[in-house]
Amino acid sequence: MPNVEETYDIAVVGAGHAGCEAALAAARMGFNTIIFTVSVDSIALMPCNPNVGGSSKGHLVRELDALGGEMGKNIDKTFIQSKMLNTSKGPAVHSLRAQADKRAYSQSMRENLENTPNLHIRQAEVSELIVENHELKGVKTFSGAVYHCRAAVLCTGTYLRARCIFGDCSNPTGPNGLQAAVHLTASLNANGIVTRRFKTGTPARIDGRTIDYSKMTPQPGDRTVTPFSFSTDPASVQKEQVNCYLTYTNEETHRIIRENIGRSPLYSGVIKATGPRYCPSIEDKVMKFPEHNRHQVFIEPEGSYTHEMYIDGMSSSMPEDVQYAMYRTIPGLEHAKIVRNAYAIEYDCISANQLKLSLEFKRISGLFAGGQFNGSSGYEEAAAQGFIAGVNAARKLQKKEPIILDRSQAYIGVLIDDLVTKDNLEPYRMMTSRAEYRLLLRQDNADLRLCAIGHEIGLVSDEHYQMVEEEKKEIREEIYRLSRVKVGANSRISDFLIRHGSRPLGTGESLAGLIRRPELSYEAIAEIDPDRPELSPAVIEQININIKYEGYIRREERQILQFRKMESRRLGSDIDYTKISSLRIEAAQKLNQFKPESVGQASRIAGVSPADISVLLVFLEQRHYPFDRVDQKTEP
Repeated sequence: MPNVEETYDIAVVGAGHAGCEAALAAARMGFNTIIFTVSVDSIALMPCNPNVGGSSKGHLVRELDALGGEMGKNIDKTFIQSKMLNTSKGPAVHSLRAQADKRAYSQSMRENLENTPNLHIRQAEVSELIVENHELKGVKTFSGAVYHCRAAVLCTGTYLRARCIFGDCSNPTGPNGLQAAVHLTASLNANGIVTRRFKTGTPARIDGRTIDYSKMTPQPGDRTVTPFSFSTDPASVQKEQVNCYLTYTNEETHRIIRENIGRSPLYSGVIKATGPRYCPSIEDKVMKFPEHNRHQVFIEPEGSYTHEMYIDGMSSSMPEDVQYAMYRTIPGLEHAKIVRNAYAIEYDCISANQLKLSLEFKRISGLFAGGQFNGSSGYEEAAAQGFIAGVNAARKLQKKEPIILDRSQAYIGVLIDDLVTKDNLEPYRMMTSRAEYRLLLRQDNADLRLCAIGHEIGLVSDEHYQMVEEEKKEIREEIYRLSRVKVGANSRISDFLIRHGSRPLGTGESLAGLIRRPELSYEAIAEIDPDRPELSPAVIEQININIKYEGYIRREERQILQFRKMESRRLGSDIDYTKISSLRIEAAQKLNQFKPESVGQASRIAGVSPADISVLLVFLEQRHYPFDRVDQKTEP
């Protein structure tokens, strides 16, 4: 019997957070799309902590939403607790985080996929790429079925040749005991794609009925919930929330871990893959930070449908008996019953320096990649990459230039640039400290920064785009008005300032000048500003931030102009850097390896010095290489 043969425009391999965003973007852009998964029950699965957002990750989700992605909308429908983090600090690091109902999140995303025109879900393991003359022609499944396509996006997550490990137990499965994808790696290697092994881990799940919450500190959600999606009605997310809880490890916990450290696969040599630096296992925390006599442990629900509780902060690959022993030393977990053991998982992935900034492979035209397959960690990082990869696969078929966000435009730009440009020897995690221009790249203004790009792509409606443009106009006009309206040093103003704990005026001042004072705000000066217009809370928030941080914002805008000048100096893919005299051997080798697309990107490659960049600039001037015009304006 002949094999099945079907034809699609775009194939997406993997239906995790990256695959879902890639497939939805491609289908919504009008392309006939198929998404493959080893199990339809694993669509948008949250095998680790079922939460979305957090420090810097919340920025990614809101940027994704502003561009037309789905994750923000989906978590708004399925969260059971929501909290804005870092509110005691400046707005640059405020980050939204929501605990999801694990099953509801997956079901809701699956429903989105099933009801999206142009999108077909297929449960099958993709085992082979069909490539001719370095151009993708299709994919083949393990059953032998052939799916012809003009572009494909690889979003295999942690499933490629996956192995789950705790103690002496090693199972060739994907996360949560799901089927691993064991055949595709050989095809990748045969097509010149170099793979490597990374590792991540997850804690045990505990039966919540065996937990004594009275010994723990409740961690409630926010009284007023801020939605992730800019299109979500804030009133719709004001609902009763569940509590999370905080407890701590102690010296007894650490003693048990130290005495059994030789039985840990991480330390016995059973696990050879590289794990994430910024999400270490509890045994790593204890062994590498012996000066700490306790570590935080957050007890967080898996969902409203179950008693399972996630033990955040205690990922481990210790043997089963050691897991029981160490959990039961923790206040509130003395009688804990384990539902699912903690485990580590090894999997195949790639170094993303094999990709262009568009997330297309340099060696294979039409083949894109996103998510943990690219060497990153986290649902949010995965979703952002999957979206960009799916969009650019569609734009390639549209014969349009790819969407490439630079480091001055978005956290997504920082994420992809770091992955593609740097030697990431461990799973990459997004952090606010990685973004050079984080005061401008705030989570609260993601729609103002990126909605126009989402509209250009075709994934943001005309109505929403016009609403955002109107908000921009209102912000500009009101800031201008506030800078022009003056108040005098009279008794009424002095009384107002004294009542608000502020110093009286010695001379006239603008309303904007008053708002700059730490103790005052746009809302506070309402009683001395009778002509103020009716504005939304979102617009008022932007007015406060832009006025209070004006000096810092202007400084970052000047830095961005310099950054964009370097990014505008393009480098051709045909340059042989070994032929450029005065360029150091190491720099020439690294530049030939990475083939950067601009001088700016070249400057971020390890092993390329400022002196090498100077040589490159001279070379470009001599060869009259073109450079893009730098737009002198930046968004407020």
